[in-house]
Amino acid sequence: MRLDYKRFSISIKKRIAVLRITRIEKKNAIDTIMITEIADICRFLNNDENIGAVIITGSTDIFSAGGDIGDWGSLSTNVFVHSWLREGNLAFDALAGLKQPVIAVLNGPTLGGGLELAACADYRIGEVGCEIGQPETLLGVIPGWSGTQRLRRRFGGQIVRRMAIFGEIFSAEESLTLGLIDQLEETGDGLNAAISLAQRVLKRGQLATQVTKMLINYDEQDGSTKTLEMLAGQLIHSGDEVKEGILAFSEKRPPTHNKT
Repeated sequence: MRLDYKRFSISIKKRIAVLRITRIEKKNAIDTIMITEIADICRFLNNDENIGAVIITGSTDIFSAGGDIGDWGSLSTNVFVHSWLREGNLAFDALAGLKQPVIAVLNGPTLGGGLELAACADYRIGEVGCEIGQPETLLGVIPGWSGTQRLRRRFGGQIVRRMAIFGEIFSAEESLTLGLIDQLEETGDGLNAAISLAQRVLKRGQLATQVTKMLINYDEQDGSTKTLEMLAGQLIHSGDEVKEGILAFSEKRPPTHNKT
């Protein structure tokens, strides 16, 4: 496996791979480089029989602030749909489809694309102080990496409505109650808890665990997910709301979507 990724650091010890998002200066925001690296890492992990569990977490005190508006904001609609949305969906699908169980440690804010990334995991551990939400529509865009599909399957439609439509941001404690996370740990304790959980997984039959995960994923998958969100993203990206969202972001002011 490569160890010279620009957006991740990787350590492998006793059959457990730990991936850390290292784009600290951008609050671990997801850009095209990260998308490419996620896909590449997943190819390696799927081909490594010695790795039995995968942990993904953020560096410092944040998991991911979401998709990097500086990366996608200037894209043409065609490139936005066929590169940003398509490649992002393929990378996230690869992560969700890893043969190894994946544990996400949400060590801080987990928003937008960051939540879509966390939703690819089989188990989520949140640390006290993490916040979870989907702020995309505030910027005039939609959750485009299965944020209306995989998240609905994982957490239920009403929870997604509250985040994506009504803009609710949930605390770690609320997220545990709502099922957005499976386990709550004190700040700084999430990774150790994830390693303990991964060690428990390693005691089980490796092939049986992988096939069981595959069967669960098969039942949950919706083949129309990527097509639906790519079409919706194309519709929204070509409108005025996203232009206003990007302009407001650059001017550091609240967006004005409804002119009355």
